[in-house]
Amino acid sequence: MSEPVVMRDVVVVGGGCYGTFYAGQLAKAQERGRATFRRVVVVDRDPTCRARAELGEAPDRVFVVREWGDYFHDFLGDAARASVARSEDYIVPSPLMPHLMFQWLLVRARERWPERAIDVASVPGEPGTSYDRTGPDRTRYVSFADWICPTHCIEPAVCPAIGTARTWEMGDAVRGLTERLRVAGEPVHGPALFVCRHHVFGVGTFAVDAVLEGDAVVRAAGASGRAAAVLVGTISSCHGALNLLRIGAVMDGNRR
Repeated sequence: MSEPVVMRDVVVVGGGCYGTFYAGQLAKAQERGRATFRRVVVVDRDPTCRARAELGEAPDRVFVVREWGDYFHDFLGDAARASVARSEDYIVPSPLMPHLMFQWLLVRARERWPERAIDVASVPGEPGTSYDRTGPDRTRYVSFADWICPTHCIEPAVCPAIGTARTWEMGDAVRGLTERLRVAGEPVHGPALFVCRHHVFGVGTFAVDAVLEGDAVVRAAGASGRAAAVLVGTISSCHGALNLLRIGAVMDGNRR
């Protein structure tokens, strides 16, 4: 790279081992002129989390002691209400976090349409991945890897786990799945995808604007007043967490 990566605020989800690594790498990237940012915000409910203990506060690093869902309700809500794009704000997810961005879209939909049924359904169909499991909260976890991936892998063109070219792309698989799906005979909207890509020094991110665009997909899906479903995924090239957000029809007499 000839030019540094330019960011504004970078939100790191969690202050444990992963968050400590990511926040530390971002600091190194800024020190070495490979990235510029206003601040890194580490969010963890533990006031004595590992990142705080090992890295400490700095002029360009702050710690927020809150539950992740509560924090993103305010942070993303403020971004949605802002009159300017937030294209330089980024989120650094943890590999072990719940599907937080989907949960924010779910809350937003319920706030937008309090009179309509808004719920979560299991994602049907076959994405064609080696790993495919659905959790208790109906989040479907998929991966093209049937091996243990290297820690902090940046998913290069040549897969370091198998030593050959990576021939898959999760975004293509999820878009193909969405095109094939029908719910109650109707096409599924989306997908609304939050794609985590290597940004700098081993840190993967997705833009806040991508989350806001996902919210726009949900809003458009429900605009007609008919029942609708939206496929939502947080993905990288190799792995993903998928959910189906269902929007009930507007009440019309005895018809729903």
